[in-house]
Amino acid sequence: MQIGVNVPNFAPGTDPDVLRRWAQTVEGLGFDLLMVSDHIAVTPDVAEQYPAPFYEPFTTLSWLAGVTSRVRLGTTVLIVPYRHPLLMARMAANLNRLSGGRLVLGVGVGWARQEFEALGVPFQRRGALTDDHLRAMRDAWQNTDDYDTGAIPIWVGGNSEAGMRRAVLLGDAWHPLRVAPGRLADAAGRLKTIAGDLGRPVPALVPRIALQETREPVTAPDRLAGVGTIDQIIADIDQIRLLGAEAVVLDPFNGDLTEIRQPERAWRTLAAVAAHYRSQEGR
Repeated sequence: MQIGVNVPNFAPGTDPDVLRRWAQTVEGLGFDLLMVSDHIAVTPDVAEQYPAPFYEPFTTLSWLAGVTSRVRLGTTVLIVPYRHPLLMARMAANLNRLSGGRLVLGVGVGWARQEFEALGVPFQRRGALTDDHLRAMRDAWQNTDDYDTGAIPIWVGGNSEAGMRRAVLLGDAWHPLRVAPGRLADAAGRLKTIAGDLGRPVPALVPRIALQETREPVTAPDRLAGVGTIDQIIADIDQIRLLGAEAVVLDPFNGDLTEIRQPERAWRTLAAVAAHYRSQEGR
């Protein structure tokens, strides 16, 4: 199972130097994926959770491709209705080619109603637009002479039943975000049922979980996977591995903007996770 990191590409304290250091840390520790988030218009509903500056994902990942050599690069998640499908197809294909085939395209329908309004995209049609755009992108990539890219894996986000169905019909993997450990096990079973009902292969499981280390164990029933002591975090990752997941992405941003300005704490936790799995490989 591959392990990735969702690097914060937003909020005061984020700048090119910090993004470079994040990329060097993630790749240097041996993680498999480096992923970033997506917003275009930082409207009040977006800024409440993800304040400006917000570094656009295709631009940012293109730059980070040049300061890394091995780690895969991805979005978690690209808001599909925000851009014309042929523009997304072109940018994704170019980034994949320029990075040596390292792109993973995590996608979602979006949630920020004010941002949809600012971009002139109908909020109520976001699900249908996502489906149409994904089909158009896949069709465009069939023209390999023009788009000049190999296969780009599409990870479909969305924790709902609609998200699971979209992953089965249009994606290569299902990418649920920030879930409780028990919920993920139940959802993985539901994903198999949906795929069977639709007569389709079961997409890979590739969740994004929290990464928040605490000194004392967290015992609350609503604890998110990845929240707790380092032993709890490792146990959550191991449980996800036992579910047959192809990858897991660790998300170190938990709503506290001081975490953006002081990434060293997250780096220490990531180093502990990496050290644990290096020792396991050495056995």
